[in-house]
Amino acid sequence: MHYLLYAISFSAFAWTVLTVNGRRRVLALTLAGVMVLTLVVTPTQAKAQAQGGIIQAIQAVLKVLNSLILPVVNSIHGTRSANSNFYQTTVWPVPSINQSNSLVLQMIGQYRSLMSGILHINLRSATLPAPQSMEALIRDHQVNNFDGLTKSFNSTYRTIPAPTDANQADRDMSDFDDALTLDSLKTLKAADSVTDLELQAADSIESAASQAVPGSTPFLTATATSSSIRSQALTQKMLAAELRQEAARIAHQNGLRKRGAMFTTQLRGTIMNLSQHN
Repeated sequence: MHYLLYAISFSAFAWTVLTVNGRRRVLALTLAGVMVLTLVVTPTQAKAQAQGGIIQAIQAVLKVLNSLILPVVNSIHGTRSANSNFYQTTVWPVPSINQSNSLVLQMIGQYRSLMSGILHINLRSATLPAPQSMEALIRDHQVNNFDGLTKSFNSTYRTIPAPTDANQADRDMSDFDDALTLDSLKTLKAADSVTDLELQAADSIESAASQAVPGSTPFLTATATSSSIRSQALTQKMLAAELRQEAARIAHQNGLRKRGAMFTTQLRGTIMNLSQHN
């Protein structure tokens, strides 16, 4: 019976040793296994054997460990070391990775500050108080002050004339032109705000690329691709605003032509009336 118990305990112990990682853990587990086997086997053998049986059991276990399990463990560690060396020298060469990281850091040092300086050039050119206030609002990259932008716009370009001071058609065209202009300016402010976030994301991706580790390239690529898609969507939104503005300009010109044709018709009628009276 004790041989069967010994065989079961030894099998469990051998499986645990094969699945454990690290030589220190193997050594600690070996000592623990010796103690467990001693405690398990000794009581059953103590009835028939003397004190020396314990020593013989320990020696037998150590002999099995040294002759059977230790070579297997060494083989496992050798295979893992070979795989690690293969990845570091062939699949992901460490010198090449370090060279790529150094190149990214070099590019960051050369271009990031220059590009940031270009984006932050002060382009404000207005000289009078009302235009200066409006220009500051247009360029502040904020989206929480649209009411202030509308007031500043009215102060600079004046409000719609009263019905007694202008024709209704002229008032309608002026109102729509102002509305579409404000729409485009608000869209521009929102785009500037989003652009700041996109630039921060680009800097983060660039910095992460300088510290990239093997296997992280797909994640960096996916992040950069999603950021590029958002940037393209923003560009499309600005192009749409530009197209709306161009459409309104064409409509305004056609409106003036229609007004001219209406005035011509009115003048023709007036002339005909005068001719009839003469």
